[in-house]
Amino acid sequence: MLDFVNKAKWDAWNALGSLPKDTARQNYVDLVASLVSSQSLNQEKTSASDKKSEYENLVVTREGNITQILLNRPTKKNAINVKMYNEIMLALEAAGKDDSSLTVITGNGDYYSSGNDLTEFMSVQPNEIEKKIQDASVLLRKFVDHFIDFPKPLVAVVNGSAVGISVTLLALFDLVYATDKATFHTPFTELGQSPEACSSYTFPKIMGPVKAAEMLIFGRKLTAQEACARGLVTEVFPDSTFQKEVWTRLKAYSQLPPKTMMVSKQLIRSFEKETLHRINVEECAVLRERWVSEDCLNALVNFMNRKSKL
Repeated sequence: MLDFVNKAKWDAWNALGSLPKDTARQNYVDLVASLVSSQSLNQEKTSASDKKSEYENLVVTREGNITQILLNRPTKKNAINVKMYNEIMLALEAAGKDDSSLTVITGNGDYYSSGNDLTEFMSVQPNEIEKKIQDASVLLRKFVDHFIDFPKPLVAVVNGSAVGISVTLLALFDLVYATDKATFHTPFTELGQSPEACSSYTFPKIMGPVKAAEMLIFGRKLTAQEACARGLVTEVFPDSTFQKEVWTRLKAYSQLPPKTMMVSKQLIRSFEKETLHRINVEECAVLRERWVSEDCLNALVNFMNRKSKL
């Protein structure tokens, strides 16, 4: 590109010899400006392309003062595998440092997220189980810590069904908007597992202990309206106007003073941040035990059998 620009400048200069001096100078300046502009545009396109290639399972975009993190495994119902866990952490770290004022997480397709990708357990060899469980526990703790510590207002735009950790994390967001077609399901007992993402603390605090138990222990699936009534969802919108209404509101919120929003969030979160981190550590320790339990292993075998019949 640099060789092309320089050659074009030289050719243009030679071609201007027969024109009046002032006209030649202006024509040359205009040409050089257009070439430099073209060069900058190509560099920006290359930079944008490189940025997108950072993520395999996400699409991270910026519009105005809003950074959007799109969960992008629609054929897998946006199930979260190890690579996606790491990519979400990287995207949150970048969003926390950029000059946007809001960060939004949403899903591509009919699902917001179907939770953990259990197919990753299918290839684990018996001699790898202990290490796999230890690694998964560390990864989960770090992942949830990123949500606890995220400095800016964090918004969930729940575009469809949400399962497992994609539900329990919602209590760590600052706003949760949902389409009326969304459902919220935490089938932990059915899978031989226990609550995570601080939900053993946040859910009883938000909706009361008996309503929390109905979800976390008994696996009650909630409609969007029920989740809103229990305080897990901020507001529910008709699916036909969901995207338009939500983004209109978020664009308005993104014009609020960003530093003031951050200070207010940090003040609200500061009173319980230490508690949330402690709960996260305790939940991950319990999950390490559950992952080698008979209940959990049987649930994984049943899951594998169902997948093999599809």
